[in-house]
Amino acid sequence: MVPPHHDPSCWGCGENPTGIRLPSPAEERLETYEARFRFGEAHQAAPGLVHGGLVAAALDEAAGLLATWYRFPSVTAELMIQYRRPVHINRDLTIRAELVEDRDRRIDIRAELHDDEELLAEAAGTWAHVPLEHFLRTPEGREAGEKWRRRLDARPPGS
Repeated sequence: MVPPHHDPSCWGCGENPTGIRLPSPAEERLETYEARFRFGEAHQAAPGLVHGGLVAAALDEAAGLLATWYRFPSVTAELMIQYRRPVHINRDLTIRAELVEDRDRRIDIRAELHDDEELLAEAAGTWAHVPLEHFLRTPEGREAGEKWRRRLDARPPGS
Protein backbone atom coordinates (compact mmCIF):
# COMPACT_ATOMS: atom_id res chain seq x y z
CA MET A 1 0.00 0.00 0.00
CA VAL A 2 1.62 3.26 -1.17
CA PRO A 3 1.18 6.20 1.22
CA PRO A 4 -0.80 9.23 0.08
CA HIS A 5 1.38 11.45 -2.10
CA HIS A 6 -0.12 14.75 -1.00
CA ASP A 7 -2.20 16.16 1.78
CA PRO A 8 -5.91 16.67 1.05
CA SER A 9 -5.52 20.39 1.84
CA CYS A 10 -2.77 20.90 -0.79
CA TRP A 11 -3.38 24.02 -2.90
CA GLY A 12 -2.25 22.27 -6.07
CA CYS A 13 -3.73 18.77 -5.94
CA GLY A 14 -5.94 18.62 -2.86
CA GLU A 15 -9.51 19.59 -2.11
CA ASN A 16 -8.49 23.11 -1.09
CA PRO A 17 -11.42 25.42 -2.02
CA THR A 18 -9.08 28.05 -3.49
CA GLY A 19 -6.74 25.51 -5.09
CA ILE A 20 -6.43 24.34 -8.69
CA ARG A 21 -7.06 20.63 -7.88
CA LEU A 22 -4.69 19.03 -10.37
CA PRO A 23 -5.38 15.29 -10.66
CA SER A 24 -2.82 12.75 -9.52
CA PRO A 25 -0.81 10.96 -12.20
CA ALA A 26 -2.45 7.75 -13.45
CA GLU A 27 0.35 5.55 -12.08
CA GLU A 28 3.80 5.65 -10.54
CA ARG A 29 7.07 5.91 -12.53
CA LEU A 30 5.51 7.81 -15.46
CA GLU A 31 7.87 10.21 -17.24
CA THR A 32 5.20 12.68 -18.41
CA TYR A 33 2.19 14.36 -16.84
CA GLU A 34 -0.61 16.41 -18.41
CA ALA A 35 -3.77 17.93 -16.97
CA ARG A 36 -6.47 20.46 -17.80
CA PHE A 37 -7.55 23.04 -15.21
CA ARG A 38 -8.51 26.68 -14.86
CA PHE A 39 -7.61 29.54 -12.59
CA GLY A 40 -10.55 31.38 -11.06
CA GLU A 41 -11.26 34.83 -9.70
CA ALA A 42 -9.53 34.01 -6.41
CA HIS A 43 -6.27 33.64 -8.38
CA GLN A 44 -6.14 37.05 -10.07
CA ALA A 45 -3.69 39.88 -9.48
CA ALA A 46 -4.75 42.47 -12.06
CA PRO A 47 -8.36 42.31 -13.28
CA GLY A 48 -8.78 39.12 -15.32
CA LEU A 49 -5.12 38.08 -15.04
CA VAL A 50 -3.61 35.37 -12.84
CA HIS A 51 -1.03 36.33 -10.23
CA GLY A 52 2.44 35.35 -11.48
CA GLY A 53 3.28 33.60 -8.23
CA LEU A 54 0.30 31.31 -8.71
CA VAL A 55 1.38 30.55 -12.28
CA ALA A 56 4.76 29.53 -10.81
CA ALA A 57 3.00 27.49 -8.12
CA ALA A 58 0.94 25.63 -10.74
CA LEU A 59 4.06 24.77 -12.76
CA ASP A 60 5.79 23.67 -9.55
CA GLU A 61 2.79 21.51 -8.66
CA ALA A 62 2.59 19.74 -12.03
CA ALA A 63 6.33 19.04 -12.05
CA GLY A 64 6.20 18.09 -8.37
CA LEU A 65 3.36 15.63 -8.96
CA LEU A 66 5.42 13.98 -11.68
CA ALA A 67 8.55 13.92 -9.48
CA THR A 68 6.74 12.57 -6.43
CA TRP A 69 4.96 9.84 -8.36
CA TYR A 70 8.20 9.05 -10.19
CA ARG A 71 10.18 8.68 -6.94
CA PHE A 72 8.27 8.99 -3.66
CA PRO A 73 8.74 11.33 -1.88
CA SER A 74 10.36 14.27 -3.68
CA VAL A 75 10.48 18.00 -3.01
CA THR A 76 11.38 21.05 -5.09
CA ALA A 77 15.09 21.86 -4.88
CA GLU A 78 15.33 24.49 -7.62
CA LEU A 79 12.83 26.11 -9.98
CA MET A 80 13.25 28.68 -12.75
CA ILE A 81 10.17 30.23 -14.39
CA GLN A 82 9.89 32.06 -17.69
CA TYR A 83 6.67 33.98 -18.29
CA ARG A 84 5.78 34.27 -21.99
CA ARG A 85 2.24 35.70 -22.05
CA PRO A 86 -0.35 36.92 -19.52
CA VAL A 87 -2.47 34.10 -18.07
CA HIS A 88 -6.21 34.81 -18.03
CA ILE A 89 -8.62 33.60 -15.36
CA ASN A 90 -11.65 31.46 -16.28
CA ARG A 91 -9.92 29.79 -19.25
CA ASP A 92 -9.33 26.08 -19.71
CA LEU A 93 -5.55 25.59 -19.66
CA THR A 94 -3.24 22.64 -20.23
CA ILE A 95 -0.27 22.02 -17.98
CA ARG A 96 2.44 19.51 -18.88
CA ALA A 97 5.53 18.18 -17.14
CA GLU A 98 8.25 15.93 -18.52
CA LEU A 99 11.15 14.10 -16.92
CA VAL A 100 14.41 15.40 -18.39
CA GLU A 101 16.98 13.47 -16.35
CA ASP A 102 17.09 11.09 -13.40
CA ARG A 103 20.28 11.72 -11.42
CA ASP A 104 20.04 9.37 -8.42
CA ARG A 105 18.41 11.53 -5.70
CA ARG A 106 17.88 14.45 -8.10
CA ILE A 107 15.20 14.57 -10.80
CA ASP A 108 15.26 17.26 -13.51
CA ILE A 109 11.86 18.20 -14.93
CA ARG A 110 10.47 20.76 -17.41
CA ALA A 111 6.90 22.04 -17.27
CA GLU A 112 4.77 24.21 -19.55
CA LEU A 113 1.45 26.02 -19.28
CA HIS A 114 -0.60 26.44 -22.46
CA ASP A 115 -3.81 28.13 -23.55
CA ASP A 116 -4.65 25.96 -26.56
CA GLU A 117 -1.36 25.99 -28.51
CA GLU A 118 -0.07 29.27 -27.05
CA LEU A 119 2.79 28.85 -24.56
CA LEU A 120 2.07 31.06 -21.55
CA ALA A 121 4.84 30.06 -19.13
CA GLU A 122 7.49 27.40 -18.70
CA ALA A 123 9.62 26.07 -15.89
CA ALA A 124 12.78 24.07 -15.47
CA GLY A 125 13.75 22.63 -12.15
CA THR A 126 15.22 19.95 -9.98
CA TRP A 127 13.40 17.85 -7.40
CA ALA A 128 15.19 15.98 -4.64
CA HIS A 129 14.17 12.58 -3.33
CA VAL A 130 13.99 12.92 0.46
CA PRO A 131 13.36 10.47 3.31
CA LEU A 132 9.76 10.27 4.55
CA GLU A 133 10.93 11.72 7.88
CA HIS A 134 11.32 15.07 6.07
CA PHE A 135 7.54 15.46 6.37
CA LEU A 136 7.32 14.40 10.01
CA ARG A 137 9.06 17.51 11.39
CA THR A 138 5.84 19.49 11.85
CA PRO A 139 2.91 18.70 14.14
CA GLU A 140 0.69 18.37 11.06
CA GLY A 141 3.16 16.00 9.41
CA ARG A 142 3.39 13.83 12.53
CA GLU A 143 -0.42 13.71 12.74
CA ALA A 144 -0.70 12.65 9.07
CA GLY A 145 2.00 10.00 9.62
CA GLU A 146 0.18 8.66 12.66
CA LYS A 147 -3.11 8.43 10.70
CA TRP A 148 -1.30 6.50 7.98
CA ARG A 149 0.27 4.14 10.55
CA ARG A 150 -3.17 3.44 12.11
CA ARG A 151 -4.58 2.75 8.65
CA LEU A 152 -1.81 0.24 7.96
CA ASP A 153 -2.27 -1.39 11.40
CA ALA A 154 -6.01 -1.83 10.69
CA ARG A 155 -5.42 -3.85 7.50
CA PRO A 156 -6.18 -7.57 7.63
CA PRO A 157 -3.04 -9.75 7.81
CA GLY A 158 -1.59 -10.60 4.39
CA SER A 159 -3.14 -7.64 2.55
